[in-house]
Amino acid sequence: MTKRALISVYDKNGLEEFVRGLAELGWELTASGDTTETIRSFGLNVASTEETTKSSEKLTGRFKTLHPAIHAAILARRDREEDVAALSESSIEPFDLVCVNFYPFAKVVARYGVREEDAVEMIDVAGPTLARAAAKNYPHVAVVSRADQYTFVLDELRQSGELSEETRRQLAGEAFATTAAYESAIAAWFADREAFPETMTTTLVKVLDLPYGENPHQRGALYAEAYGRRHLLSRVEQLHGRELTFNNLNDLSTARLIIDEFTLPACVIVKQANPCGVAVGASPEEAFIRALSADPSSAYGGVVILNRPISAELGKLLSEQFIEVLFAPAYAQKAIDALRELETRVLTHYERRRGDPGEKDYKRVLGGLLAQDRDWGLEDRSGMEIVCGEISEEAWGDLLFAWKVVKHVTSNGVVVAKDLQTIGICGGQPSRLDAIKVAIERARDNGHDLSGAALASDALFPFSDIPKLALEAGIRHIVQPGGSKRDRESIEAVNEAGGAMVFTHRRHLKH
Repeated sequence: MTKRALISVYDKNGLEEFVRGLAELGWELTASGDTTETIRSFGLNVASTEETTKSSEKLTGRFKTLHPAIHAAILARRDREEDVAALSESSIEPFDLVCVNFYPFAKVVARYGVREEDAVEMIDVAGPTLARAAAKNYPHVAVVSRADQYTFVLDELRQSGELSEETRRQLAGEAFATTAAYESAIAAWFADREAFPETMTTTLVKVLDLPYGENPHQRGALYAEAYGRRHLLSRVEQLHGRELTFNNLNDLSTARLIIDEFTLPACVIVKQANPCGVAVGASPEEAFIRALSADPSSAYGGVVILNRPISAELGKLLSEQFIEVLFAPAYAQKAIDALRELETRVLTHYERRRGDPGEKDYKRVLGGLLAQDRDWGLEDRSGMEIVCGEISEEAWGDLLFAWKVVKHVTSNGVVVAKDLQTIGICGGQPSRLDAIKVAIERARDNGHDLSGAALASDALFPFSDIPKLALEAGIRHIVQPGGSKRDRESIEAVNEAGGAMVFTHRRHLKH
């Protein structure tokens, strides 16, 4: 019996090779709407759905394949006498393959200023219905829902003459995932005006298979939100090095968020998802040298990111270090040549990733997710309050610099900075006092002079012993959110020591 395929696709990429391959294998082709005209333009014979249903398209093309003759031909079970008899009674020939893709809803609604009526017109009704029907009847019908499936489907048909049940089942699962993602994007669009809807639908599409997860015994992959948003590796090209790992990408995400806080030449070094060296310089070379000298031992094997192109001279400097991932907007050819001698993963990007104000931040918990607004943006100096002491312009520079960095340090987070360079960072301590002790100790261990330095804390000081410890070490300027019942005690301690303190009135915890 001749095999029959129903083709109904919006995206025609790769279609000619696929339908030509089917025709060469003796398949009969039926298509809907403009897909019919496209296939005929290839010089192939194809019947239209109008000819099959003996009914013309209605509602300006909205009603084409939603017809009993089409869906009976897809849903009929070939091993059920009653189904076969029903087809015979109505003179309906069954379909053995359905190839369908949908109106590009997510792409259209991602455009700036799209009108509501234009978005609604991109909600495909018939396409997902065809795909679900074929997927449900996978023991008898194959459903092709993505263009990247064309090649392997044709290859198996050429080799075996038919698709195995295992292949049909796999295609069915992928079709249901495709329709679910499509419906999810639509639901997310309708719910966009509600910050936290009762039912949250988020569609994730695999970007990259990873060699392993956080540990070698765990599997891993990178997924991106499909609803028109840029992701971590959008417009990023890997120029050299081994494949990226789970931990590489986790560190890179932190590094990209920090580097976007700066417009002057800056370098950020991240290790274990925390910054260990951040600096601004008159040049990218100076920024890197200062970021590295902040904590050289912690920087070993870290992720290094710069916001300026890398020259040949800087490339040589970088090639002398062990760097897991290097990320910059551009590279001199000699820099790339020097870096290719190493195993460093060298990445470049073509645009700065700007924060999407509607993007949510998620944390996986047992059986679900915690969802919150992303902590975009940073307080402006004009909104901060000097609660004691005097602050020079130079000191303000260090305070604001440290405040930008501490926002991205795991809580309890503390950053000590001097001359636009981090000299001591500590995060992840249960005690804020211990966090300051460790940050001071690291600064001293690396030979940094703490006199006149600035300290930023991501949350308030519960007791005055915290600022006292910092002031005894030589730190003179402190920025913290404020809001403790004992703020007055901390203010008095700083004032008595001749220091200065700023309240931001906004904290930046990061767990």
